[in-house]
Amino acid sequence: MSGKIANLARAYRVTDGSTFRLKRHSPADTGPFGAADDEIAESMLSGSIQQMADLQEKLYAQDHWSVLLIFQAMDAAGKDSTIKQVMSGINPQGCQVFSFKAPSEEELDHDFLWRTMRCLPERGRIGIFNRSYYEETLIVRVHPEILARQRLPKGLVGKRIWSERFEDIAAFERYLSRNGVKIIKFFLNVSKGEQKRRFLARLDEPSKNWKFSAGDLKERARWGEYMTAYEATIRHTARPHAPWYVVPADNKWFTRLVVASAIVDTLNDMKLSFPRLTEEQREQLKLARSELTGEKR
Repeated sequence: MSGKIANLARAYRVTDGSTFRLKRHSPADTGPFGAADDEIAESMLSGSIQQMADLQEKLYAQDHWSVLLIFQAMDAAGKDSTIKQVMSGINPQGCQVFSFKAPSEEELDHDFLWRTMRCLPERGRIGIFNRSYYEETLIVRVHPEILARQRLPKGLVGKRIWSERFEDIAAFERYLSRNGVKIIKFFLNVSKGEQKRRFLARLDEPSKNWKFSAGDLKERARWGEYMTAYEATIRHTARPHAPWYVVPADNKWFTRLVVASAIVDTLNDMKLSFPRLTEEQREQLKLARSELTGEKR
């Protein structure tokens, strides 16, 4: 069973969106695992979390690269719980999480990438975007009235607005990759039926009532439009240096395992290591040891 985790995430990675079709990806898929394997998968997840913690320490010490994790999904797909569980072993000093909701008036007075650019991870750190600049090709596309509130000059809002935004995002991610930012993008692919079940659970459990709003049903009513927007977004922005992972999200235990596997794979591919000391630094350590051992107390 331990061999099942090898290359697990790669089955869901999209690096060239030219032939991507969302309908080919089942939200209920559990890869090589069966329904009864959830406890085994949980054990494997724990191992991946430990690997991630070890690799993050090297990332932080090396201070050359940064990692940006982007999570996009429909409501109730499990973004929050996935981030909480998968990143549970990460040192908080080396990780930053930002959730992007409706833009403020200040943010609307800037270009659409401005608010996320301010939150990019520093070298040596892992940055997590819970929603991101991709909202501009998703909710804004489904709700054109949001685009109107951005007060763009009329001549700049035409039939090519979405293809232009895809181009801008692709260029931005290429720029980041050329400056040492590893980008991993996750679309948690939940089914409409599973979303309904989770919504009902929120209504049935008082401790989860706060998670539900009437607006959730309005967005659910436009499910088909959102799926079209997600497919177009992934098709136009999947690149080898900024891949999408279309993660089955009907089974949370499998979702978390795929996400953790993708992160570990990426960090391993970066060939991270602790910095090597120069001869001068080694001499300084010897002097420090000598001074400390020579102290009377």
